[in-house]
Amino acid sequence: MEPVNPADVDYAVDIVRRAGELTLGWFQSPDLDVDAKGDGTPVTVADRAAERFMREQIAERWPDDAVIGEEEADQSGTSGRTWIIDPIDGTKAFTHGVPLYTNLLALNDAHGPAIGVINVPAIGVTVWAGRGLGCFENGQPAHVNDRDRLDGGYVSTSGLGTWSDRDLLAVRATGAQMRTWGDGYGYALVATGRIEAMVDPVAAIWDVAPMPVILTEAGGRFTDLRGDNRVDGGCGIASNGLVHDDLLAAFGR
Repeated sequence: MEPVNPADVDYAVDIVRRAGELTLGWFQSPDLDVDAKGDGTPVTVADRAAERFMREQIAERWPDDAVIGEEEADQSGTSGRTWIIDPIDGTKAFTHGVPLYTNLLALNDAHGPAIGVINVPAIGVTVWAGRGLGCFENGQPAHVNDRDRLDGGYVSTSGLGTWSDRDLLAVRATGAQMRTWGDGYGYALVATGRIEAMVDPVAAIWDVAPMPVILTEAGGRFTDLRGDNRVDGGCGIASNGLVHDDLLAAFGR
């Protein structure tokens, strides 16, 4: 597969980190106003400011690229490349002062997933990957772990409210230890070998767009719950690859 331009990866990492620094200006602020969107999910001035910043930086360097984001309307392009932005993944955590929210950015091109960035600004961690270039955590190579069984391993999720009773019991029956290190942070934990898998039964495209290239370059695997290699399936599973089929089987797939 055609490697992505390393300069594009560097620029993407830089703008996501700068967007993260921007959000820290509102983090744990007692005066932070929280609005509800039409779907009932929260949004803040920090979400909007971070997305606007990333859109402006992308438009300045790649004016012909398309952009999809959580907080603004889609922007069409002519280059065949599409950026996908989640300015704050884990807005509820952000509004509660929990330091595990993330800033996400992905690029898809004619060859598929090309760049993925997960930034955790409150703890100073960035995980990123470029197609054909590897996966990195704060500049050091990152890899999934080599545990080949779910029993005793860690499976994380963004929350249990989106799980059916059947699926929750089936995953628990594998012997996996369930945790809720959620949103983008959970996927970063898989890519860096700290846990075996991350599952989101419900996820929007911007929640998981960076994950295919990050997990692939880290030696793992990302699919939806049906086992399809897609980010628009409304759900997602990331794993070290060795336990992936067992997880899919637990979900009856």
